[in-house]
This record gives sequence, structure tokens and C-alpha cells, in this order.
Amino acid sequence: MGKTKAEELALNQRDISIAEFFERNRHLLGFDSKRKALLTTIKEAVDNSLDACEEAHILPEIHVEVVDLGNDRFQVIVEDNGPGIVEAQIPKIFAQLLYGSKFHVLRQQRGQQGIGISAAALYGQLTTGKPIHIISRISEKHDAHYYELMIDTQTNTPKILKKETIQWKKGSGTKVILEIEATYSKNVDEYLKETAIINPHATLLYKNSRESGLQRFGRVVKELPIAPKEIKPHPHGIELGMLLKMLQLANANSVTQFLQEEFSRISPQIARTILKKSNISFSLKPKAIQRSQAEKLLEVIRETKIMAPPSNCLSPIGTDLLERGLKKEVDAEFLTSAVRPPAVYRGNPFIVEAVLAYGGKLKEDASTLMRFANRVPLLYQQGGCAISKAVLSTNWKSYGLQQPKNGFPEGPIVLAVHFASVWVPFTSEAKEAVAHYPEIIKEMRLALQEVGRKLAGYLRKRKKVGDEIKKRAYIEQYIPHMASAIRDILELDSKEEETIKSSLKEILEKSRKVNIVIEDVTAETEKDVKRERLGLDLFGEEREDE
Repeated sequence: MGKTKAEELALNQRDISIAEFFERNRHLLGFDSKRKALLTTIKEAVDNSLDACEEAHILPEIHVEVVDLGNDRFQVIVEDNGPGIVEAQIPKIFAQLLYGSKFHVLRQQRGQQGIGISAAALYGQLTTGKPIHIISRISEKHDAHYYELMIDTQTNTPKILKKETIQWKKGSGTKVILEIEATYSKNVDEYLKETAIINPHATLLYKNSRESGLQRFGRVVKELPIAPKEIKPHPHGIELGMLLKMLQLANANSVTQFLQEEFSRISPQIARTILKKSNISFSLKPKAIQRSQAEKLLEVIRETKIMAPPSNCLSPIGTDLLERGLKKEVDAEFLTSAVRPPAVYRGNPFIVEAVLAYGGKLKEDASTLMRFANRVPLLYQQGGCAISKAVLSTNWKSYGLQQPKNGFPEGPIVLAVHFASVWVPFTSEAKEAVAHYPEIIKEMRLALQEVGRKLAGYLRKRKKVGDEIKKRAYIEQYIPHMASAIRDILELDSKEEETIKSSLKEILEKSRKVNIVIEDVTAETEKDVKRERLGLDLFGEEREDE
């Protein structure tokens, strides 16, 4: 008896490894064009270096070199002063997709998936047939290890082409060398500039074979960012499938213990309240809970008022460093920033920060928007990003800027928005844009409105000063005529006329100083009134009711 059609089709079906999948769908990782490929490769390597240095409490110093080999071939070299990598981990980190320690960790961090640098290695392998080269050393007491690696895409496992111990001048660190097919774009330079702005504690050195000299982006602070702490998932962000999985994997002796140990902000009292409303025994083992019970449990959890998750899992940059980071790369006459209090989306805490630069050497017709997520610049998919939507939906005309309908503000302005979260909701694995969550867009808009109000205050004051200078110029212009008229009326001599001129100028100067004092007192009064209108949010921080 011959095979049925279904049996014949079944013979052609087989498992697909994750590496094989991305081999055919590399656009999902940001390698959809030669132009983006160079930037994505550098970005993944630099992100790894920054994370490694910060986790080891080392001030990062990262060297990036791009060598044009001709015929759309580039060699990318990224070297850091980090802690290095244990030899046994080198093949898996650089030549196995979805290998890493960050996926299940809830704290602010650059990488999330364990895909980045191994995806760059896969792209280089696909386009040039060349392996990725790695040198790494963990201390001066240990040898440096050299590896040449490729990825077996059918099994998603590393293929070691060469390994040896070598002499290396660095006491510790990692050096990655990749050859890829790409085309050069100025976005590489912009990425490094923006990385330096949003990481003011890092030093970046950049050498490009197309240009002479070494470009240096120096650090502005010698202190590392506050290390974010890992937290448990918040119960309001959990979904049924994940809850069922957690119940089956739990080691807790009772569901009461499970709720307290596996989630943040669930106290013994809240756990008992939830279980009582769910009609679930306090002593029932997690694995014994049925699907219908889990559905009821989740329903009660969502209805229960639970304190927002802790914010120590985040590491915001802060107003001072935001302004200092931007100031070293942008020559502006006015800088201001705002940091929003922590907020929550789907149980995940996040913080929005914004900084604005205006005037100076910025061009009148060249407004710029810089987007960042967890200290990483976002240079593509601007139109599909929540940050762009927040900027577009802000009324910049009320803050003294021109703004076309459905457009960005115009003028000599640079806007930068930083989104920090334990889990950034990117629109794709390429991590190029933040998804449109309403609560995220709201916080971004509030941060932008805050810097907008400060800009409006500055522009009003500048206009007032300009008007006053004009008035003073007119008055100063007529002081000689006034003095001459007074001399004629009072029949004074020329010497007394000069005395009158000096007196009138002195009165004009005193009036200017009085105006400055009045403005300062008024500004302090406005601050006092604003402070009285401030309340406390769930995190115990001052928050304006907007």
C-alpha cells in the first residue's frame, strides 16, 4: 500500500534551529541592508563592552575601528578594558544565538535576548564566509585566549576553527574582530556621538580608515552609574500562560509561599487576601493548582490593589549628567532637563528623562531628536517610535517654537529622550523603536512639557532683556539732549551739563539692577507656589499633578 499524501508531506518536516531561522530572516535583527549592517555590528559589540565594564565596576574605555577593505567589505574591531570572558564561555557567547544571562533578569540593562553579538557573527559568516575573531583575558595572572569561531546554523552550536593562548598587552578586556559586507554611513559617527552623550562615564575612541586621525569622546564624570538591582516580576504584569508555567516550576511548599517568593510587593497579608477571594487553600501546593483556579487567581490579582514595583531596578542618568553629557557634544546657549518619577506599564517599572538644548551654534532650521532606551541610541524607525509620537503630540508653539501641523518643532533645538526600564517594549528584535504603550507616551509627553516650560521661561526672559537693552539704548541716545535741555532751562554751564549726564546714566543703571532683583524675587515666589502644589506619588517622590 502506497504512502498517503500526508505521510509524504510529513517526511519533509523537520526541526528548525534558531540560528537557521535568523539565517533566513536576518532583517529581524537589524541586518536588512548593507547600510544598517555596519552600525548594527558596532552597536552590538559596544553594548556588550559597556555592560561588561559596568557589571565589573570598571570605567569603560572602548576602542572602535572601522577598516574599509573595498568592494563593500569592512573590518570592524571593538576592544574594551572590561573584565574579560572565561575561556569556556567564549564560544557560546559569540557563536550561539540565545545564549546569555540577561533574558530572565528584571533590571535595567542594554541587552535582553542573548542574540546581539552572535547575530553579528552570523551576519559576517553569511556575507563574507569569514569567522569572528576574539581575544580575551580575565587578569594579568591569566593568559589571553584567541579564538576563531563560526556558527553551525543547523544545530545553533559553535564551531571552533582555531584556539590558542597568546601574549596581549591588556591586563584584562576583550577584543572582537569581524569582517562583514556593508556600506559606510555617517550614522556610525552619530551612534558613537550619542552613545557618549547618554553614557557620560564612558570614553570612546573611534578610528575610521576613510578619515585621518583618532576621534575621542571623553567621559565627563569618573563615577559609574548606580547599579540597578534585580527584582521579581510584578503580579499586575503577569499573564495566564506565564502564571501556569511559574506554578509548575515552583519549589515553594504552598501557594501562599509561592506568591510571596515569586512576585514583588506581595506581603503575607496580601497573599492571604488574594487566596481567600480566589477560594484557594493557603496550604495547597503550587503544582496542584488547576487551570480554572489559576484563571480565578489571576482575575483576583488584577483586581487587588498592590503597591507599584520598586524603582531600585532602574538607573536613570539624572538631570546634571544629562545636561553635561549633551553639553560636551552640542554648543548651545541654553540647556535644561527633566526626570519623571517612576511609572509602570504591565507591571514593569520605567523612568523617562528628557533634555533640551537651544540656540548657540545650533542651526535655525535644523531641529534634532535623539532617542535612547536603556542608555542605547535608537537611530532607525523613528516614525514608528513612541518617543517620536510623544514629541509630535506636544504643542511646541505654546513654548515659543514653530511647529508645522503633525510635525516636529522647528528652530535651533536638540531634544533627547531617554527611556529606562527593566524590559523595553521594542517593536522588533532589532531594538530600533519603542512600542506605543499609552502610559509610556504619557510620561514622555509630561517630561517634554516640563523642558518646554523651562525653554518658554528662558525665551520670555531673553525677549524681556532684549527689549530692555533696546529701551536703554534709546534712553542713552537721548541723555545728551536731555542734559542740554536741562542746562538751557536752568541756565547752567558746560561742566554742570556733564554732571547731569553722569547722574542720568547712574539712575538708568540703578533701575536696571532693581529690575533684576524684582525678577529674582518673583522667580523664587513662583517656585514656592509650585512646591505647595506638589504631592507625593507611590514611590514617595514629589510629583506634579498634571
